[in-house]
Amino acid sequence: MATATMEKSKSKKSGTKVNFRPLDDRVLVEAHEADEKTSGGIILPDTAKEKPQRGTVIAAGPGKLLDSGARGEMSVHVGDVVYYGKYSGTEIEFDGDKYVVIRENDLLAVVG
Repeated sequence: MATATMEKSKSKKSGTKVNFRPLDDRVLVEAHEADEKTSGGIILPDTAKEKPQRGTVIAAGPGKLLDSGARGEMSVHVGDVVYYGKYSGTEIEFDGDKYVVIRENDLLAVVG
């Protein structure tokens, strides 16, 4: 049985430890900042920036509880850079930083 103790993962933005443990197959993602310039060099105001769709996994739950009573293994780990849907997950603010809590099956890809 896989157990995950991800309570004190380090946030890259603030460098502080996050005391947050997602349940089941959820992950805590720290969103990367939206681009401030277009590829042509135009600076975008805050109102024109798109929601970020890329972030770093800060904490991961133990995995989905299967019908057999066992836990499914998570395919993402702390430190992975992931892409997720634009409107996926729930945005939360924890210790002054903004995060997104997303189910593992709402993640689109793991980068590199």
